[in-house]
Amino acid sequence: MPNYKLVYFPGRGRAEVSRLIFKAAGVPFEDVRINTANGEWPGETKAKCPFGQMPVLFVDDKVLAQSKAIGRYLAREFNLAGKTNWDQARADMILDQFEDIGTEIYKFMFEKDAAKKAELSEKFNSETLPRHLGCLENILKENKGGKGFFVGDALTWADLALANGYDLVGGTDAPFAKFPLLADLCKRVRATTKIADWIKTRAQSPY
Repeated sequence: MPNYKLVYFPGRGRAEVSRLIFKAAGVPFEDVRINTANGEWPGETKAKCPFGQMPVLFVDDKVLAQSKAIGRYLAREFNLAGKTNWDQARADMILDQFEDIGTEIYKFMFEKDAAKKAELSEKFNSETLPRHLGCLENILKENKGGKGFFVGDALTWADLALANGYDLVGGTDAPFAKFPLLADLCKRVRATTKIADWIKTRAQSPY
C-alpha cells in the first residue's frame, strides 16, 4: 500500500472530507497540519503545492492538489465513490452542492463588518441553508425512500460529506429539524465506529 500524507491547515476546512474517507476506509495516513503562526506557511510547504495552496495529498513521491480532486481520487481508490458511473456522478453532484453551501458560509465567516456579518449570517440560516437542505432531502428520498444512503446501497463520500456538513453548519441538530431523512442519515454515518472514533479524537477547531 502507498504511503499517504494529507497536508492542510489545523482546521477541518477543505481537508476534512478526505480525512473522513481515510477513516471510513480504515486506511492509515499521515495527517499533517501546517501551523501558520510559527512560519511553517508559506515556507517550504507552499513551494511543493502545485497551485500554491492546500490541501495537498502526497502518495509516495506523487502530489495531488485541489480538495475535490483529492477526495474523488481517495473515494475511488477505497470503493467509496459509488459502484456505477451514474452513482459516482450523483455522488459528485452532492459534493458540488456541499461546496456551494460552504461558499455561502465563507461569505459571512470572514466578513469583518459586524453588521454585515450578522445580516449575511441571518439570511444564510433563514433562507439559503434551508433551501439547500431541502434539495438534498429530496435527492436522498429518491433513493429507496431516503432510508439508506444518498446513492446506491452502500456508504459513499457523499454521505461522508453530509457528516462533515453537520459541523460546517454549526454542529447542532437545529438546521436539520425540518429534514428528517438528512438528520437520520447524518446521525447514522457519524455513529459508525470508525467515524465516531475520529470525531472524538480529532483535533478540535471552530471550522
